[in-house]
Amino acid sequence: MAWGHHPYQSLVKPCSMQVYHLKNENTMTQINSYLTFGGNCREAMNFYKDCLGGELTLQTIGESPLADKMPAAMKDCILHSTLINGNVILMGSDMVGEQGLVKGNAVSLAINCNSEEEIETLYEKLSAGGHKDHALEQSFWGATFGDLTDKYGNHWLLNYEKNRN
Repeated sequence: MAWGHHPYQSLVKPCSMQVYHLKNENTMTQINSYLTFGGNCREAMNFYKDCLGGELTLQTIGESPLADKMPAAMKDCILHSTLINGNVILMGSDMVGEQGLVKGNAVSLAINCNSEEEIETLYEKLSAGGHKDHALEQSFWGATFGDLTDKYGNHWLLNYEKNRN
């Protein structure tokens, strides 16, 4: 079921679906990435934690008020997950709509790295088991840039601007 159209959405605890804001009150609300998986959300989010670091929280359907309303086979599926490391906030779920999981090329996850070491490390970790679409190289805009598709089919853009400060 799609999260936005789930018939039991009102039964989910309010704290399970968190909205994060930037600390500066004069800025727009932050946009965060929310990834959908077809039953392997726990595996994928642990992979991202290994790559990006941070604290990962997971809520299964079985741990939610939805448990009695959903098929028993879904009790271990992830209803909501959040990975937080500083300003990086990545969320995910196994709740797929009736049309099934459709991966596309309309959205990419972009990371602005803080060092050459960080961009190289993240590029290698995130591309493990996936595809290195474009190797890290100096771009015409003066940054080190590369992109990849991870083993879960998600596209990543990595950028490091040495002189951005």
